[in-house]
Amino acid sequence: MSHNLNKLIKNIQSVIVGKEEPIKLLIVSLLAKGHILIEDTPGLGKTILARALSKSISTRLKRVQCTPDLLPSDITGVSIYNEQERSFEFKAGPIFTNILLVDEINRTTPRTQSSMLEAMEEEQVTVDGKTYKLPSPFMVIATQNPIEFHGTYPLPEAQLDRFFMKIGMGYPTVEDEIEIMQMQEKEHPIENLKPVISSQELLELQKQVLNIKIDKIVLKYIALIMQALRKHNSLAYGASPRGSLALMHASKAFALVEKKDFVDPDIIKRIAVPVLSHRIVIKPQYSASLTNEDIIADVLAKIEVPK
Repeated sequence: MSHNLNKLIKNIQSVIVGKEEPIKLLIVSLLAKGHILIEDTPGLGKTILARALSKSISTRLKRVQCTPDLLPSDITGVSIYNEQERSFEFKAGPIFTNILLVDEINRTTPRTQSSMLEAMEEEQVTVDGKTYKLPSPFMVIATQNPIEFHGTYPLPEAQLDRFFMKIGMGYPTVEDEIEIMQMQEKEHPIENLKPVISSQELLELQKQVLNIKIDKIVLKYIALIMQALRKHNSLAYGASPRGSLALMHASKAFALVEKKDFVDPDIIKRIAVPVLSHRIVIKPQYSASLTNEDIIADVLAKIEVPK
């Protein structure tokens, strides 16, 4: 199983230069059956990362380019009247796929953003009172530009909380940027990317995550982090139990990626920011001087790490 993970990581790294951590976190979300939000400025490879993952697995990818006039039915599907049959037929939307790439999700309205809530939580879609199951595996990879950019709609808190992780890409180093230019001098290497694992092998990897052990001491460490965030003076509110569950499942998936059969506290510290940063809200009077990441780092520094 670890051989398949190595193949997957190396395949994505062949087109994404110098971004080992974002690649690992993307795969962790996939293994834990979570959805991921990639936020960063335009041109840093958010969409390419999502495409590289989908092309590395023998799964179906569909892409939605978000615009202000995008409707919920453009994503979920719509019932159309068939005159010959004299009945309504359901025409499935792009959400009926294995990996759904939602590009620039904060360019569309909150109503359309919220249309994916049921799919992300329950892997099903309800249209006109009828429920349709989504294929397995199913994952939403959404990209967004920072909210300071013109023409964006901030994601509602309920929608943000459905994302398993929120990650960024960051600017490349000088050496990495030279390599990027050399790789893309004639064509983009993603055009020649081939699948290295099947969807069945992916499902087996997801089952393997369940076998990773996590001690009650580590679970208590997670609970203490969550309690400290909820009581933090700078926060309007902390993360819900959905956040602690996400941290537990992410730590088990990360342990599998790191070739460990148990979760240690260092893994919790390493993934706390991407799992929790989008689930907390800073009080307005502190928002100019503090970031969500600062507060999580402060909490981690104050809580004793179990031995």
